[in-house]
Amino acid sequence: MLHWPIDPHIYGSFLLIMAGMAVSPGPANLFALATGLASGPRAGLVSVLGMNIASLLWFVCAALGLGILKKLFPAAFAFLAIAGGLYLAWLGFKAVRSALDPQMQGFNLTGQGAGRNPLKDGFIVQFSNPKALVFFTAVLPPFVDQAKPIIPQLVMFAAATLTFDVLAMSIYALMGGLLAVRFSEPRFARGFGAIVGLVLLSTAALMLLRTQA
Repeated sequence: MLHWPIDPHIYGSFLLIMAGMAVSPGPANLFALATGLASGPRAGLVSVLGMNIASLLWFVCAALGLGILKKLFPAAFAFLAIAGGLYLAWLGFKAVRSALDPQMQGFNLTGQGAGRNPLKDGFIVQFSNPKALVFFTAVLPPFVDQAKPIIPQLVMFAAATLTFDVLAMSIYALMGGLLAVRFSEPRFARGFGAIVGLVLLSTAALMLLRTQA
């Protein structure tokens, strides 16, 4: 009988959250979009590689940090679960609020993707991305089962995260020209933001309900 490192229901919730976060137009996706627009699809894909190398490094750091946290402060996971859910709810609220703002003018790509080395620039963008830090310190830990080995769980979480990120970022990079025009349109940007916001609010609610189970 196959024994999964992660409960399938928990993993399903994680996949839903990652799908919403992966498609949202944050710094990483906008950088891939602008790099593809400014320097071509190949450069855009190289920037995607750089960003996901940074994400992989974040997972290595998470494996070390969460292992220590699990041993020394097991009760901290309950706090992180609530913090992660509230963070997702805040992201969803901001996305919906922006979508309802009649003054929203679309996403601004000015200054994005202007470097000459897309691999290095992509790495720096993702490694210094504040959302990446919050994800690994607040969103990821609540899904880690304290009663099971951490490394196998993080391998599965990393596989899901990198898969979603690579797909989403690559689409942004390859369709840079078309998407850049669309994202600059207020109506499209508001509609996209509303969908992402509702997805994040829904997953935040599920995540917070799970902490009460």
